[in-house]
Amino acid sequence: MKAPYRELREALRDVLPAERLIHDPLRLLAYGSDASFYRLIPQIVVRPLDERELVEVLRECHARRLPVTFRAAGTSLSGQALTDSVLIQLNQGWRDYQVLDEGRAIRLQPGVIGARANQLLAPYGRKIGPDPASINSCMIGGIAANNASGMCCGTAQNSYRTLRDIRLVLADGAVLDTADPDSVAAFRRSHASLIDGLERLSVNTRTDVELAKRIRHKYRLKNTTGYALNSLVDFRDGLDILTHLMIGSEGTLGFISSITYETVPDEPIKAAALAFFPDMATTCRATIALKQTPVSAVELMDRAALRSVQDQPGMPEVLRTLPEGAAALLIDVRGDDAAMIEAREVRVHEALEGIRCLEPLSFTRDANQYALYWKIRKGLFPAVGAVRETGTTVVIEDVAFPIERLDEGVLALTETFHRHGYQDVILFGHALEGNLHFVFPQGFERDGEVERYQALMDEVAQLVGVEYGGSLKAEHGTGRNMAPYVELEWGADAYALMWQIKALFDPDNLLNPEVILSRNKTLHLENLKPLPAAAPVIDKCIECGFCESVCPSKNLTLTPRQRIVVRREIARLEALGDSQSEGASAEESERLKRLCQDYAYQGIETCAADGLCATQCPVGINTGDLVRDLRHERNTGQAAMAHRLGRHFSGTTRLARGALNVASLGHAVLGDRGTEKVGRALHQGSGGRLPQWSPTTPKAAPVKVLKAFSSAGNSRGSGKDDGHRKGARDKVVYLPSCATRVFGAGHHDPESRSDMELTLALLEKAGFEVVIPAISGHLCCGMAFQSKGQYAEADHKARELNRELLAASQNGRYPVLSDTSPCTLRMQETLDERLMLQEPVAFAHDHLLPRLALTPVDESVALHVTCSSTRMGLADKFVALARACAREVVVPAEITCCGFAGDKGFTTPELNASALDGLAEQVAGCRVGYSNSRTCEIGLSQHGGIPYRSILSLLDRASSAVP
Repeated sequence: MKAPYRELREALRDVLPAERLIHDPLRLLAYGSDASFYRLIPQIVVRPLDERELVEVLRECHARRLPVTFRAAGTSLSGQALTDSVLIQLNQGWRDYQVLDEGRAIRLQPGVIGARANQLLAPYGRKIGPDPASINSCMIGGIAANNASGMCCGTAQNSYRTLRDIRLVLADGAVLDTADPDSVAAFRRSHASLIDGLERLSVNTRTDVELAKRIRHKYRLKNTTGYALNSLVDFRDGLDILTHLMIGSEGTLGFISSITYETVPDEPIKAAALAFFPDMATTCRATIALKQTPVSAVELMDRAALRSVQDQPGMPEVLRTLPEGAAALLIDVRGDDAAMIEAREVRVHEALEGIRCLEPLSFTRDANQYALYWKIRKGLFPAVGAVRETGTTVVIEDVAFPIERLDEGVLALTETFHRHGYQDVILFGHALEGNLHFVFPQGFERDGEVERYQALMDEVAQLVGVEYGGSLKAEHGTGRNMAPYVELEWGADAYALMWQIKALFDPDNLLNPEVILSRNKTLHLENLKPLPAAAPVIDKCIECGFCESVCPSKNLTLTPRQRIVVRREIARLEALGDSQSEGASAEESERLKRLCQDYAYQGIETCAADGLCATQCPVGINTGDLVRDLRHERNTGQAAMAHRLGRHFSGTTRLARGALNVASLGHAVLGDRGTEKVGRALHQGSGGRLPQWSPTTPKAAPVKVLKAFSSAGNSRGSGKDDGHRKGARDKVVYLPSCATRVFGAGHHDPESRSDMELTLALLEKAGFEVVIPAISGHLCCGMAFQSKGQYAEADHKARELNRELLAASQNGRYPVLSDTSPCTLRMQETLDERLMLQEPVAFAHDHLLPRLALTPVDESVALHVTCSSTRMGLADKFVALARACAREVVVPAEITCCGFAGDKGFTTPELNASALDGLAEQVAGCRVGYSNSRTCEIGLSQHGGIPYRSILSLLDRASSAVP
């Protein structure tokens, strides 16, 4: 770290704790990377939790003339969230919100994820206007600072147009809140020269007829190139100009501490259709025809884009047979009721009369099919990146043409790409706005590639910005990528105006320098990000960051994207060390050693390997697979131990129950507080080798219940067919997981029965005849071994289980119920397809509810949807099941995976604590919570402050046998 930054760190220690002043090589690399194809590594990453801390950070940086860059989610594509100086990262905190005027407005801090804002507004039938493709991951700070738009918002509903109020911090630490009259009055006094300067620029701009005309033309289109010069012609009050200049300023004028949006209606009924046309010209004519219809969105996809997704599940078969040159429009219509939707669909059909379609146009209102269409459209950019050659990056150009010239602009731009040798470019975008994305793979390592890319960009800028009067950046922000071309698009007079704006706000050029405005004409060719081969499971990742919002370790150590970033750097340095020609320098060798050491905890030990990242990744990358492979490499010396445990598994579980009995005795003597204190001391004193016990560690399970069940005349092992008997009951094979065979009820839970007892009682109540597999105490799905990278023993346990379940179910004749959701997922992935494997939620919803009489409990209950249920697509059924059984169901927001991860809650308890931060506050009104994984329920009970049980317990409470 350079001396000025060491001084800054020392000064900030009076303001922030050391753990939020990050300067180790691994996290600087990981936290400094974003979704662009550029790479800068900050000197220090600072994580202020609130505005007071941020103001102090800015003042200290300003005093030392150290540049700062703000970072929210890091999903931006143009390099605007990178720095080699001070990176201010919004990690925790910054998530406050306030719904105003019955949902007609909402105040949001910059750390709120866009989809979360819409979730808050959903009860009011409203949403925020911007709807970028990354809305499930990107944050409000980035949405506003980039003036991100998206599929439906166009130019009428973007942040600029829907801004009500804003709270901001300037480079000097001054704070302005436009919703507070006192703040406004004080700011007018303290910053009169800034306001006067903006008003003077406005007068000069409005009196320059040609310039004003050019500005109005530019903002008839989508445009995020440069600063929002339309504020100078739209407003006369300097304060209004200032606040609207902040929109799209990419952190170069100030920090947006909160923003209040005027919300827009979210029409509840939605329909979509894929319209296929023989060529691009016809597709563009159809787009122009649709401009006059009440459609919500029209998304264009060329043949190459369609080809990249044609093999994904659920896509129409026709995609595979489309001719070369064909293109499609995804047409979206929305309304308040079915009649409105039908009328709008008719308008679409009428508009397309006389325009040749390759297939009859058909709208779908099916929610799953509708969601699939949009998921595929939103995933086009990463999907293309996934099929690129390893070692290359993927570039996305974001341009807008006047819609009346869309067809000729598309043709000219396509020819330009082909002329420069970019044959595999794909095209898609928001057709109604003339906003198109051109995506292509690009390598920078080979000789001549940087020059080829520069020649392409020079010609594209001239074509779009000058010849067609379009926008070089329609919605992705200028960043570093387009900064060298701002003057070309806007002209010298407008460009000079932007520099004057920058000087008024940030005279020392300390806020995100080189972004939007730069004198460096080759800036876009510098600091290019390497993407070396690291492992086949992750090589297709383009570091988009869509995965980060669901990762349980995101606030503790690394996210999936960051794990990949660091692993790639390790692979690059290892390749240097193996190179005969170059070789690694002493500094690089030392860096590699440090990264590997730190990655053991940051990357491997604290990964829950829950697979949720794959549900968000457009190409299904499960970073947990990478981590398990790394654990496999690291734990090869433990294979013999894994073998012994697996071959004597019933003894292993007996030992675990014995340990729980000892812990229960200790708990009886020490009480809750003493148990927690001693458990923590033993865990820390052993260097993490001993599990950390807590007051919510349950009692041992009464495994003898299975023997008692069998000895009472119930079925055991063979599932022998007695279906010929009159009145015979339906059979189900019940497999108690190893977790439920070990962990019983909680010490303070009024429900004293174990999951096994509950499940058996419920099945009896529903009229099922239960079959318990033979040697059930020895069986395991293998997940406990797989998670440690012990693949051989995991596979052995799976084969063993498969054999016993086939015998018990008569080769799949009877369904098999597992009482633990993660085990069910593992079994579905590894066992014989003949087995009808049932997850507890799905079985209860589909097979138990119809057989029982329900009286919902009159209370509010908490519900935790496990990561495995999410991956199996059971979240909606989970909530529906709970709502059938209770008056009110609380599903805590932004709690995804609990982070207990099998045994991580015992061995790495800080992961569980971080993943469930804020849970207790959200379930404060509930007396009990429910889930479908016994180990998850242990951590949920500890950090939620209420007992968590199996969802089958809730169903048992709310049901009675049908007479």
